Amino acid sequence: MTKQQAEKKTVKFETEVSKLLDIVANSLYTEKEIFLRELISNASDACEKLRYLSQTDTNVKKVEKFEIRIHLNEKNKTLTIRDNGIGMDEGDMQSNLGTIAKSGTEDFIKKLGNKKGDINQIGKFGVGFYSSFMVSDQVVVRSKKYDSESSFLWTSDGKGTFTIEPTEYKETGTEITLSVKKDESEFLSKWRIEEIVKKYSDFVPFPIYVSAEEDKKDKDNKEEQVNSAEAIWLKEKSKIKDDEYKSFYNQISSFYDEPLKTIHFKAEGVVNYTALLYLPKSQPQDLYHPDRKNKLKLYVNKVFISDKLDALIPAWLRFFLEW
Repeated sequence: MTKQQAEKKTVKFETEVSKLLDIVANSLYTEKEIFLRELISNASDACEKLRYLSQTDTNVKKVEKFEIRIHLNEKNKTLTIRDNGIGMDEGDMQSNLGTIAKSGTEDFIKKLGNKKGDINQIGKFGVGFYSSFMVSDQVVVRSKKYDSESSFLWTSDGKGTFTIEPTEYKETGTEITLSVKKDESEFLSKWRIEEIVKKYSDFVPFPIYVSAEEDKKDKDNKEEQVNSAEAIWLKEKSKIKDDEYKSFYNQISSFYDEPLKTIHFKAEGVVNYTALLYLPKSQPQDLYHPDRKNKLKLYVNKVFISDKLDALIPAWLRFFLEW
């Protein structure tokens, strides 16, 4: 054995957690508003997990209605998102919230193995939660797991440490409260939050409700679901009626007539995808404007990802509407 071989050793990388969190929170995403998309996706996954378990395990109590609620308190400068999904215990918080790039959703699906069946999950990489720190000074998570009597509180300022302690939270599910930064007050506006929900999470399969503290003072205020909750393009063509195609076309465009042509197809291969394209019968006002972009949108697992798809189709086909 040579001297060089004898001295060889394996050393773990040293991680400066605060710097890593800063990279994840502030460099991974192009728009700050995406934090809400990520939190809603996590809430949707939590609901989907419990929905699946309740259908496959008779010992799990069925939930009458899964839902996601967002509440704004402008006075306290907090944004709270709550779901009645699977919830977390102390171990889940330690593993899923305390380990960057650890996906609880991915672990859940792996444990199901060949029994995963009809389950639709969004999250995969385990970093979306930390986008919360783009707009908040502190994140507080309260949660109670579906099969536990105990509940726990997770708190962090995103600077490298977090705490976990027992708390009183009686409802199954998870509540995340963000202390919104002073210069990010736009995210305390009910109108702004509803706009973000419609943009990114309109087709999340569970109803999303948005409320503000001042709503409590309005006795006539009626709670309304913000999202559409149905991704029509994922349905089988044979099960979609013509008026459904038209209704969806009217919903996503500024036109109220029928489309000239509807193209709906699936492609399978190295990459699988579904496309729903509309050719409008009416002429867009800016059709001949050289800077006009196509209106194509990319969705992954029903969540909006991008509409900057200039390279997908040539400029002369920019009259295509969706999807």
